[in-house]
Amino acid sequence: MSDFEKPDLHVPAGGAASGPYTVDMGPERAGWGYAGLRVLELPPGGSHRLDTGDSEWIVLPLSGGCTVQTHGELFQLQGREGVFGGVSDFAYVPRDAHALIASGAGGRFALAGARCERRLPARYGPAPEVPVEARGSGMQARRVHNFAAADSFACDRLIAVEVLTPGGHWSSYPPHKHDEHLPGQESELEEIYYFEIDGDGTGYQRVSPSRPGGADLLAEVRTGDVVLVPDGWHGPSVAEPGHTMYYLNVMAGPGADREWLIRFHPGHLTGETKGYR
Repeated sequence: MSDFEKPDLHVPAGGAASGPYTVDMGPERAGWGYAGLRVLELPPGGSHRLDTGDSEWIVLPLSGGCTVQTHGELFQLQGREGVFGGVSDFAYVPRDAHALIASGAGGRFALAGARCERRLPARYGPAPEVPVEARGSGMQARRVHNFAAADSFACDRLIAVEVLTPGGHWSSYPPHKHDEHLPGQESELEEIYYFEIDGDGTGYQRVSPSRPGGADLLAEVRTGDVVLVPDGWHGPSVAEPGHTMYYLNVMAGPGADREWLIRFHPGHLTGETKGYR
């Protein structure tokens, strides 16, 4: 892909809408090979048919609950009032499947996806089993919901987590990258950030080049915005004081092993490398 064909790394709310989706960011639109994200809004009593094609998908309630019916399985997702209200249950739908997503009360639902090769069974992910981590300290403290982290829920290629950053705090810090395959050190992963900011606030996202001509972005982000990270050092993600920042990270890549291995920017190491993301 030539430079002038590359998509913008920052897509403001509405800029990736298509059909029933307020966000429809597939690999073709992102200009890469694997990771995808859709955000589906359903009115009360609404439903949507999902054909998974060559990708695996996780249906994650952002607000409200729904049912997910696929190939003889029916999953009842209790969901949540909103992303700032705690973890949610979720459903995994494999590639080469058809699913019906329906909501009696309506709601918004993230569909985190990745092109993949293996067809795993459809499954339900209970909210109480989602690992929740308190990461960082001081102004780097944040909370991570590892609902589909590489070591917490089985997928073929998809890795997905949620991060809640209190107002005035930094997350995705120190800046880190995962754009090279270096066995035991770094995995090659594309990444999507989807943001929601409490109370109509703002945040800032930095992506800096890790190679000549690489990804370079400093963007003010708001609810519904998307940031693409095809390569480069990403972080910090900065939350406006008084406004909690939420982001959903969706990752996938070409590696034979599904793993999240990162390297930190050598110019930003503070001794707290366990406070990543």
